[in-house]
Amino acid sequence: MMVATTLDDQVTDVQLANYAKLIYKVTGICVSPRKKLLLSNRIRRRLRATGIRSFEAYYAKLRTLPVDDPEWDGFLQEITTHETYLFRDESHWKWFCDSYLNEVSAEATKGQRRRELRIWSAACSTGDEAYTIASCIADRLVNSAAWKIDILGTDIGVDAVKKAKQAVFGKRAMQHVPDAYRRRFFKKQAHTDAWAAKPQLTQWVRFKTHNLLDRLNEVPFDVIFLKNVLIYFDMASKKIAIKQLSCVLKPGGALITGASEGISDLLDEFGRGSPWMHRKTAASSKPPGGKGGNR
Repeated sequence: MMVATTLDDQVTDVQLANYAKLIYKVTGICVSPRKKLLLSNRIRRRLRATGIRSFEAYYAKLRTLPVDDPEWDGFLQEITTHETYLFRDESHWKWFCDSYLNEVSAEATKGQRRRELRIWSAACSTGDEAYTIASCIADRLVNSAAWKIDILGTDIGVDAVKKAKQAVFGKRAMQHVPDAYRRRFFKKQAHTDAWAAKPQLTQWVRFKTHNLLDRLNEVPFDVIFLKNVLIYFDMASKKIAIKQLSCVLKPGGALITGASEGISDLLDEFGRGSPWMHRKTAASSKPPGGKGGNR
């Protein structure tokens, strides 16, 4: 039985285990016992926000709430990390600009493909990655105005998606954006350090909430970006997530991940072009049922 606590205490080992099971059930994210202090501090923020006076009472409340309740969103925003900025991982964008976009442009010119491109930024956080994708396309894709471009960004966090839809980025998020891109595709906001994406980019980008363990009801994508997220999943959750991704990726499409996601044994349907780029080589089987709630 979980015991009452004060705001100055840490969760007990039993409380940690209970929270970890609940988080895993909803998101597939594994919370290590080594994260006891970190988890305690982040839950404590929700105790202060809600006025609930104990870890036990807050846990009991979460168990009664549907996963689309705003409090669940507040909780998940606290316990998940949103370290993101535009043009993160330079090698990925060099490949995307210099190799991939040149490849699809050449195919379209030869009549080997339609002038259509669909890209999914999974776990998009506040939209930095999605607008990096859009910036690259606007700059590098030959006659991009003649193409049908669809960039989808998804995240489990409702607040993160709301911020992504605003398409406004602060100084830190913009620090690695090339000056030429900054001038062409973003507009400086008056009296702030923030920059807003111009309509040339926003016309291509849309966002919605989604749990990676659930099926995404979309037609297949040419490229899926899912970087530095699966490191928080155990093997069972990784397997489900990879299957869900594969089901909405076209044969020959590219899956871009972090270099150390621990998924090499789960990529039977993919050929490996680098530690982080995987090309789909076979049609996906029917996806399994997701473990999380409908987000």
